[in-house]
Amino acid sequence: MTQSPPKSDKPWLFRTYSGHSSAAESNRLYRSNLAKGQTGLSIAFDLPTQTGYDSDHPLAQGEVGKVGVPVCHLGDMLTLFEGIPLEKMNTSMTINAPAAWLLSLYIATAERQGAARAALSGTTQNDVLKEYLSRGTYIFAPKPSLRLTADIIAFTLGEVPKWNPINVCSYHLQEAGATPEQELAYALATAIAVLDAVKAGGQVPASAFPDLVGRISFFVNAGIRFVTELCKMRAFGRLWDDITRDRYGIADPMHRRFRYGVQVNSLGLTEQQPENNVYRILLETLSVVLSKDARARAVQLPAWNEALGLPRPWDQQWSLRMQQIIAYETDLLEFGDLFEGAPVVEAKVAELAESAARELARIDAMGGAVAAIESSYIKGRLVESNARRLAAIESGEQVVVGVNRWTETEPSPLTTGDGAILTVDPLAEAEQIARLQAFRDGRDALAAASALAALRSAAAEGRNVMAASIACAHAGVTTGEWTGCLRELWGEYRAPTGIGRAASGGSGHALAALRQRVEAVSALLGRRIKMLVGKPGLDGHSNGAEQIAVRARDSGLEVVYEGIRLTPAQIVNAALEEGVHVVGLSILSGSHLPLVTEVLERMRALGLAEVPVVVGGIIPAEDARALIEAGCARIYTPKDYDLTAIMADIVALVEERGKE
Repeated sequence: MTQSPPKSDKPWLFRTYSGHSSAAESNRLYRSNLAKGQTGLSIAFDLPTQTGYDSDHPLAQGEVGKVGVPVCHLGDMLTLFEGIPLEKMNTSMTINAPAAWLLSLYIATAERQGAARAALSGTTQNDVLKEYLSRGTYIFAPKPSLRLTADIIAFTLGEVPKWNPINVCSYHLQEAGATPEQELAYALATAIAVLDAVKAGGQVPASAFPDLVGRISFFVNAGIRFVTELCKMRAFGRLWDDITRDRYGIADPMHRRFRYGVQVNSLGLTEQQPENNVYRILLETLSVVLSKDARARAVQLPAWNEALGLPRPWDQQWSLRMQQIIAYETDLLEFGDLFEGAPVVEAKVAELAESAARELARIDAMGGAVAAIESSYIKGRLVESNARRLAAIESGEQVVVGVNRWTETEPSPLTTGDGAILTVDPLAEAEQIARLQAFRDGRDALAAASALAALRSAAAEGRNVMAASIACAHAGVTTGEWTGCLRELWGEYRAPTGIGRAASGGSGHALAALRQRVEAVSALLGRRIKMLVGKPGLDGHSNGAEQIAVRARDSGLEVVYEGIRLTPAQIVNAALEEGVHVVGLSILSGSHLPLVTEVLERMRALGLAEVPVVVGGIIPAEDARALIEAGCARIYTPKDYDLTAIMADIVALVEERGKE
């Protein structure tokens, strides 16, 4: 007698966050990944696209196609999805400040393919509030940014009903240093701010509000402490159920469900012994799939070598196969929830939920998430938490295998030789700019101008901008033009850095000795050592720069740090005006070669050649050698985790230059 196979739950969506170089190259990658069994797409856009610039804008120099795909107009989007029927695809787009524009391009592309809007399914991240705290790809101030978020939510509810209009994103909060309790509280505070803004805007009738709440989704992080992370997911569900029922009166339990996708932690991936990252990724994945009652609906995994550079297609395949083995070779999906009623799990969930609820109440008393962001309260808490985390790694209290314990290793055959990481063709930027210019030359300029005028009227009059934005997409308007129109109306915004009140968390004999050394070298120079910490280009991941600035200040240096998104010219002018002894640059976007080279050239032109320049980032060895040859004094990469040791090295460098 043959036994029928056990009934299994449907697996979650398998995704890979990807995109690079050009729309055509990214399209080839997407089609290849789909052929290997990936069941959804997750689009990575390059930094110019994320910050609303065309590829030929001066601020885009060196950034085009580096961390994602450049999309400047409808032609790029059509190429990106060539041969991929969007009515059959579930697509996630990590886009925030210009989310209304990229969704408009996506809808216009689907319409060119012959698909109905109502058939489209997917997600726009569309969570700008966390951009002020972590990734830094904001454009406008919080109020107009929330207005755009609300426009997308209201529009999709009626026109694209299967679309998730926002992924409230706690992923980058953890990357910025959030504890599990902070990740819960700050993400839920953001969701409350968004729902309150939608209610206040009056675009959604009260009768449709429960349906709107049911379309809200989250995008979370899962770190290496996978038992705590599993409990965090269950706490998320419990708190969201309480908020939607008690604050918003949502009666239907289905509308109150906590729906989330996940990418497991990239912050914890190590440059040293990177093969160990495979085990880290697996354990982190288990935290979001083991618990049926809190299982992710979509999972995208980083590649094992992301601390070294861009992963290759083979590296992405390795992560995809991990998901497929868990879903199809194990019996995980044949069972109900494994942790229901487990006393240890229940106690931890209750502890996390209670702590997060207290922090939520604190934020509510301040006036909500926007007020807590504008006052730099949340940013300051994140900087402090991240400082404590790094200090624990430095001291050895928090063990990281291969980094601060068991560092002896055999050479890895996975990282040797050419092609160990993916490199973007240096010609890709020039080719993208040429395609952009050809597109502009070939479009109906009058139609584009008319569409932009209609967009400006809708935005100025407080009407929903989505219909006008879709018309702009069809008329050939570019990313930079769409965003430029709104920049003219709303201006731009610079978020607080959060370093003012943050303590570094560093202590011990090494830091005390460093402070003494700083005093001695400052006396030698005749004034206190002064360091400029700068982030050139569009890279908004400021965690490293913030921690260097805080540790430098706590070591006794005078620190100049003006936040993200500065041009090389602005950095060099600040170095000249402030009379600094050393310039530290932080770049994580892969654009280090052109940006650092320009800084060095400008410094030489202004007579600052004697001021040493040090650089930190994800910098391959070959690029590090090129930067040293160009004139950099030091290169620091993720393997250099001891901030006090870095500062001691910089102080010694300043002392050496001061004696010359």
